[in-house]
Amino acid sequence: MRILVVGAGATGGYFGARLAQAGRDVTFLVRPRRAATLRERGLRIIGLGEEEVITPQLVTADELSSPYDLVLLSVKATTLEQAIEDAAPAIGPKTAIVPFLNGMAHLDQLNARFGARPVLGGVAKILTTVNDDGDIVRLAPLATLTIGEQDGRPSPRVDAVHALLDDAGIDASVSTDIVAAMWHKWVFITTVGALTCLMRGTVGDVSAVPGGSGLGPAILAEAAAVSAAAGFPVPEAELATTTSIVTRAGSPFASSMYRDVMSGRPTEVEHVFGDFVTRARALSVATPLLDLATLNLRVHEHRTEQAALERA
Repeated sequence: MRILVVGAGATGGYFGARLAQAGRDVTFLVRPRRAATLRERGLRIIGLGEEEVITPQLVTADELSSPYDLVLLSVKATTLEQAIEDAAPAIGPKTAIVPFLNGMAHLDQLNARFGARPVLGGVAKILTTVNDDGDIVRLAPLATLTIGEQDGRPSPRVDAVHALLDDAGIDASVSTDIVAAMWHKWVFITTVGALTCLMRGTVGDVSAVPGGSGLGPAILAEAAAVSAAAGFPVPEAELATTTSIVTRAGSPFASSMYRDVMSGRPTEVEHVFGDFVTRARALSVATPLLDLATLNLRVHEHRTEQAALERA
């Protein structure tokens, strides 16, 4: 099976490297600048006491000439439109596309561009980041993938992709309701993102001050209400787990969006938060805390855009 990984960042780079290490036919579609870094340093995974380096097989958009069997799409939402166009030559009549982005809007974009048939749903749960050297840094052991057909039906191609991931040692599973799983992750990331970005601190920082331990559950209640109104109620066990995560005293946990904000980088505010609160309005669900977080992140986005213009 020929595999194209679109993007070699914190998520795609990690899982693509694991497939390559297992001897699978993996090629990374990257921009020229990223290609130069990877050719110079290799694709490195560090953290948690490990340092692994692979020599990745790379291709840039102008070099794509034939379809792949499987396309794993893992890019920032801010670059999704360009990534779709770059990857288009790799999509053939038998190609399966598995996106691992946060939120839901990317499914609409992929379905509009390629039709719903080739597009699967996907959920990645992983705590990684990319450092200034371009290396992938593992922050915690968690690294799982969940896939499924958008309509939930069993299919041979889902089974084949699952077997491929499983045989490579990746913790992978198949969901018969992948859209619900995507919504439930969306609830989690908006909750943690709003909490840590609004307060400019880790979960432990927020929980350490008077009244702080109540903010996470309040944000979670808003996000869960939107998901329920959309037809995807979050199971009580998941709500309990998330409540524990966002109230844990001393926890160093924070969202990747918080790390972007603190580093002065652009965020996925519109894809993750803007789309979420827009859907909340359409469903007549009030989300004052999530609205405030969205506004806060839009101000950050404005500042980063202005800073970029000043540097240009």
